[in-house]
Amino acid sequence: MGEKSGAGNSIHIETERHPNIAENARTGSIWDWECFDKNGGLKWCESVHNLVTNEGLDHYLGVTLSSVTQITSWYVVIFENDHTPAAANTYAIPGYTESSAYDEAARPAWTEAGVSSQSITNSAAKASFTINATKTIYGGALVGGGSAASTTGNTAGGGKLLCLSAFSSGKAVEDDDVIKLTITASMSAS
Repeated sequence: MGEKSGAGNSIHIETERHPNIAENARTGSIWDWECFDKNGGLKWCESVHNLVTNEGLDHYLGVTLSSVTQITSWYVVIFENDHTPAAANTYAIPGYTESSAYDEAARPAWTEAGVSSQSITNSAAKASFTINATKTIYGGALVGGGSAASTTGNTAGGGKLLCLSAFSSGKAVEDDDVIKLTITASMSAS
C-alpha cells in the first residue's frame, strides 16, 4: 500500500527588490589638466571625466572581494595619439601611444592623500610632466603593478591599466611647458 505526501512537484520562490537599495554603484574619476608655459603662465586647462577599463574594474573587485593582491604604486601616463578610450584597453594593449617627450626619468607617481567621503585625490602632490619637445597630447592613463610600471613606455610585466582620460581634441605643448595633473577618483551609489 502506497503513501501520499502533501508536497507538490514544484517550488515557488518570489523575490522583491527593496526600494531603498541602489541598483548601481558608479566608479570614475575627474582629471583636472593644467599646462603652464616656461614662464609659469597658464596656457590651457581642461577638466575631463575618465573611463575605467574592464581590467581596472576587475582589479577593484578582485582586491575588494577576492584574494587579488593590492597594487600600492600607481603612475600617470600621457599619450600623444588621438586614441578614444575603450573598456577593452589593457596595460599590455593600451591602444594609445605613450609620450616620452618629458624630462622626468620615469612616469610620475600618483601620490594619493587618503580616502574621504568616497573620494581619493592626488591634489596635494599633482603629477607633473616637464615637456621637452613640440607635441600634441591627447590624454592620459593611470597604470600600476607588474614588473616595471614606473618605466615610460612599458607594456610588459603584468601591470594594470586602471583608467584613461582623453581630451575632446589634442592639446599643443612645447619644450619647457609643464603639465600638472590632478586626478580625483570616486565611487558612489546611484
